[in-house]
Amino acid sequence: MHRTTLRGDAVRQALLLTHITIGWMTIEGAAALLLGWASKSLLLEAFGIDSVIELFSAAVLLWRLRIEASGTATSEHVNLVEDRAARLVGYSLYALVAYVLLNSGYGLFVAKRITDTHESVWGILIGVVAKVGMPILAGYKLKVAARLNSRALRADAVESIVCGYLSIVLIVGLATTRILGWWWLDSVAALALIPFLIKEARAAISGECDCGKVA
Repeated sequence: MHRTTLRGDAVRQALLLTHITIGWMTIEGAAALLLGWASKSLLLEAFGIDSVIELFSAAVLLWRLRIEASGTATSEHVNLVEDRAARLVGYSLYALVAYVLLNSGYGLFVAKRITDTHESVWGILIGVVAKVGMPILAGYKLKVAARLNSRALRADAVESIVCGYLSIVLIVGLATTRILGWWWLDSVAALALIPFLIKEARAAISGECDCGKVA
């Protein structure tokens, strides 16, 4: 009974963290996409799309946690939901990689996409908030994931960690473009997102998640 109570508490904590993630990603994603569209910043657009993917991941995780919280699902069913969610998120991240590659190439070689740096301050602010908050949120997720032995929650925590990494690229790229006026830097900096995204996608699809090492 005591073990069941402890697991129930962990599931409730995981649900709280997932609701926080959904609220955060909704605001962050909408702001980044709108600013990216207004300023023609591929970095902001890619960051916003990554937030949408994280929102999708959190929504699937919420479904998985609610299934366990209901007490009606078998462990086999819960594991099946986790595996399906991880694969879907992994393939979505590969789609983001393709998006960044195509738009970077278009911005560099076809349209010479020039970022409007007037919106950069707000974009940098989004990056700073993510850089400070995401590692904290990820730390709590990792602790609860260890208690639940949940690969889905660990993978979601890794996404939060990666979001913190991507925010550094966002801040540096936008700040340097604003200060130096290099029109091409935004598209080039966006390419730096690709190694992180590919690594995360592979881990999600394969089911491997060495969260201690990432953290």
